[in-house]
Amino acid sequence: MDQIAFSNEIAIIGMSGRFPGASSIHEFWRNLQNGIESISFFTDQELAASGINPAVYQQQHYVKAGAVLDGVEMFDAAFFGISPRDAALMDPQQRLFLECAWEALEQAGYDPERYDERIGVYAGASMDTYLLSNVASNRELMEREGLFQIGLGNERDYLATRVSYKLNLRGPSISVSSACSTSLVAVHMAVQSLLNSECDMALAGGVSARVPHKVGYLYQEGGIVSPDGHCRAFDEQAQGTLRGNGVGVVLLKRLADALQDGDTIYAVIKGSAINNDGSAKVGYTAPSAQGQAQVIAEAQAVAGVEPEMVTYVEAHGTGTALGDPIEIAALTRAFRAGTKKKNFCAVGSVKTNVGHLDAAAGVTGLIKTVLSLVHQQMPPS
Repeated sequence: MDQIAFSNEIAIIGMSGRFPGASSIHEFWRNLQNGIESISFFTDQELAASGINPAVYQQQHYVKAGAVLDGVEMFDAAFFGISPRDAALMDPQQRLFLECAWEALEQAGYDPERYDERIGVYAGASMDTYLLSNVASNRELMEREGLFQIGLGNERDYLATRVSYKLNLRGPSISVSSACSTSLVAVHMAVQSLLNSECDMALAGGVSARVPHKVGYLYQEGGIVSPDGHCRAFDEQAQGTLRGNGVGVVLLKRLADALQDGDTIYAVIKGSAINNDGSAKVGYTAPSAQGQAQVIAEAQAVAGVEPEMVTYVEAHGTGTALGDPIEIAALTRAFRAGTKKKNFCAVGSVKTNVGHLDAAAGVTGLIKTVLSLVHQQMPPS
């Protein structure tokens, strides 16, 4: 086997996740295949049960929709040696990510207690709304448990190291936080860690789970959210997106090692790149076509891939009048540098199915794309 040929390529050998309408990646793929939009629309009774003030949800511009996870409150604490008391204090995002990290290893056939090499963890979570809604609001609980104990279960800084501690993983353990790009930055950092031989396998991904769970949102004209609870990315009727909840984890390994060890290889990461727009854009929350074009071109160069070799792009695609055209302009600029051909590459966005999963958005799109390769099918967007 030519080790040099695979020296910069990373294999995806395991995947796990929880997504709106899907408790596993298998259910997730079935929903994608069937073009299912996993958005829930809530009754006034459900919103009231979530503690939403009627004066809020009865407003004209309150959209009673969201992308929720089934069983977000469930957790097998005993399996991970966590006491019921500590589990009750812990952010559901930390509980969900821990479960999915274990599942990714299990799916790949690895018991971390019997694996002698180093396994890294690169992970990120969204804002801890559980702390705000369920813990900090209970003064008696705060005084009884103390800030230190509560912080251990809720600080995002402890997300990755909790996984490493509970699963006995001895590679780098890094919590990543870069807003919507968190989980893809985590994947990129995991790839670099593997290429630098800092670890021999790496778990990478992100999680986003808001509490209370069944809540809608107030629509504001010109904002990022949709007025009707639907996300229509790259569509002439696009009016915005909506927040969703989910978690995704991929298990990565150097391709040469994966081939040698006989691992199941779902897909190969041939290259990745990250950058930042700086101030060269219309606003802080807006993307830059130039910055995106540069990072796309860099990723293609690192991967050794010509534009005409690409047949599908899983885009950010929030369905906003500002963001989507900029993203298409960036892709066009990057691809035009290498080809004049048109209509050879499809574009899609998983946000049309499950909404914007914030810190878990990128890895969800990655898992969707890997499943498309595995099944050799491009699901509808």
